[in-house]
Amino acid sequence: MSARTPTSTPTSSPPRSARDLARWRLRGQQLVTPHADSSGGVVRHLLAVQAENAGQAAWAVACRSRRPDAANLAGLLDRGTVIRTHVLRPTWHFVATDDVAWLIEVTAPRVRPVVFRQLGEVHGLGADDVDRATQLVLDVLGGEPDRTREELAQHLAEAGMELAGQPLMHLLGVLELDRLVCSGSPREGVHTYARFEDRVPAAPPVDRDEALARLALRYFTSHGPATERDLAYWATLTLGDVRRGLAQVQHRLDSFELDDRTYWHAQGAQPPAGEQQPAGHLLQILDELYRGYQESRMVLDADGLVPTGRESAIGMALVDGQMVGSMKRTVGRRVRFDVVPYRGSLSAVEQDALQAAAARYGAFLGLEHELVVRS
Repeated sequence: MSARTPTSTPTSSPPRSARDLARWRLRGQQLVTPHADSSGGVVRHLLAVQAENAGQAAWAVACRSRRPDAANLAGLLDRGTVIRTHVLRPTWHFVATDDVAWLIEVTAPRVRPVVFRQLGEVHGLGADDVDRATQLVLDVLGGEPDRTREELAQHLAEAGMELAGQPLMHLLGVLELDRLVCSGSPREGVHTYARFEDRVPAAPPVDRDEALARLALRYFTSHGPATERDLAYWATLTLGDVRRGLAQVQHRLDSFELDDRTYWHAQGAQPPAGEQQPAGHLLQILDELYRGYQESRMVLDADGLVPTGRESAIGMALVDGQMVGSMKRTVGRRVRFDVVPYRGSLSAVEQDALQAAAARYGAFLGLEHELVVRS
């Protein structure tokens, strides 16, 4: 099959600006009404939600649902309806159980070598060491599932293998990408591991061409409007593979041109008209609204206010789809949001929108909230 760029004939009314495009993504990602019915609906819609920081990722899922409730996602993880595992890129994501096997299979070939190299080049583990540690981990989880990383390290130490910290984390990452282990039932909010075969029901294998097509359709439907390069980044695929998948499903998508880029999106979808609610959002920098793209990520900064250079692992304060300031969340007796505006101050409308966002986040955590705007 040809990997050439699919021919794009504009099939929708294009947005007029990057700002319009960002507002469209808010709706497509269910960050504004209509929200998803449940946390499970959010994960299935987005296909995968980055979950490196489990606590903040829980809000990333909940804020897209009608009734944000921490117990909803926690129950899905406990039952194994949603899995937290390494997939797409070398980091954790929430994925629905029905999607996890084929999604790992199609994206792992380019991700696994990145993680595996760490074991040898950084941690000095040879092939025999990896094989022995793998078998020990699987033996432990076969008899005692839902073990924490610290508990696995203790079992390995008792067997004569001192493997903890980063080396063990990278080993478990490889085993997740090999579909040998995945998340178990969390214990008091702590991530645990179980054997993949014990948590994920066996499913017929998916042909790679079909998987690439499925991936393209699901991504552009949920994250669109987006570009080929956005998907290539999100799923660690080559552009050739992205185009191979897109060629099979472009008749089920619409597209338009903006600033010399082709954007693909759900068929029949149009740019939103009028105000969207909620107007303000306080999100982690790992949120799909930001991390779900690369080439066109900064439509969130249509006015070019965000400082360039090394990316800071900090949160975002957004109003109407635009980053108006950086955000730091601090959780104690109450949850405090420190916002540093990029323009030096916030308008009254922006401040009201972010106050409402802080109230929603606080209610989700069951805490009083405080919004502090710093100059």
